[in-house]
Amino acid sequence: MADSGVNVPSGFGGLVKFKEEYPSKFNLKPTHIVVFIILIILFRIALGMFVK
Repeated sequence: MADSGVNVPSGFGGLVKFKEEYPSKFNLKPTHIVVFIILIILFRIALGMFVK
């Protein structure tokens, strides 16, 4: 590499640790999400059948 004469700090070198997990107000399982989506689809179909 060419020496440009610019000194750049090397940063923190991986010493910064970000908290990867945090307590959530909503703890939903994937099955709850799938059931909720199916209910929305069924509600939409029912609206299409009964409301014209």
